[in-house]
Amino acid sequence: MQPFPSWMEKLPEVDTAFAGLEGRIMASPHGQAVFFRAAEDCEVPPHSHGAQWGIVVTGRLELTVGGESGTYEPGETYSIAVGEEHSARFPAGTSVVDVFQDPDRYGAK
Repeated sequence: MQPFPSWMEKLPEVDTAFAGLEGRIMASPHGQAVFFRAAEDCEVPPHSHGAQWGIVVTGRLELTVGGESGTYEPGETYSIAVGEEHSARFPAGTSVVDVFQDPDRYGAK
């Protein structure tokens, strides 16, 4: 789970359909946070859901939101509005923390 602390290994694994993307999940009735890491290059196709906020921890995130593309580096944040279509590309080694408005955005494995 590098670069996240070892205690996070005890959090439930996130159940995601995106090959190469792994993570740990923390959830409440009000939303959820997912600590993602790209074990290999990963592409997330266009989709939408409730609001999302994130921060890049390591690597580089290529994000397209509402048709506008940008690249985010460590320490940079991004925000996606409710229902806004977006897609992403995570080169191997990239890690992010994503916080979702939807409390059931992802399940645990």
